[in-house]
Amino acid sequence: MTALILNLSPTIELTDEQFFQLCQNNQELRIERTAQGELIIMPPAGWGSGSRNARLTARLGNWTDINGTGIAFDSSTGYKLLNGANRSPDASWISRERLEALNPDPTRFMPMAPDFAVELRSATDGLRATQRKMQEYLDCGVRLCWLIDPQNQQVEIYRLGQNVEVLKSPLSLSGEDILPGFVLELTGILD
Repeated sequence: MTALILNLSPTIELTDEQFFQLCQNNQELRIERTAQGELIIMPPAGWGSGSRNARLTARLGNWTDINGTGIAFDSSTGYKLLNGANRSPDASWISRERLEALNPDPTRFMPMAPDFAVELRSATDGLRATQRKMQEYLDCGVRLCWLIDPQNQQVEIYRLGQNVEVLKSPLSLSGEDILPGFVLELTGILD
């Protein structure tokens, strides 16, 4: 099953509050909104992707608990990006410093981009569309992004102001200076 894209514009243009309520009223659905106002309704993941994402989120969360410099989030967290899009990366992280400076309402979508975002490509995700999403994250202020692609056995690393780096079958990934000391072991995630 692939994602369903609904173009409501110009007939209906949802306000941020209306989009938030739509998501709250349909919590069994994963809904994102593009900068152009299109709604993307994504099907539930297959069990293989679900297992990979559970490992990814757990490993980031465990490191975050020990490190203490930020907060990790799973794929159910919504972000309001600078370009007007609402996105939900498969895993993400924000520094405590940025979070405390903004002090956002924890019952609402995060009103800023994360410092770090990961997309784990499932078999139904189009590669080009996911790559465009990664570039959108960078354009909206995410400092480090990983596109983990089990289908092609590779990882694409997106960094602000740099070309995309493609790694074939890496065993692990470094959080670099964004997540100092974080190393994501890819066993059970990439394979």
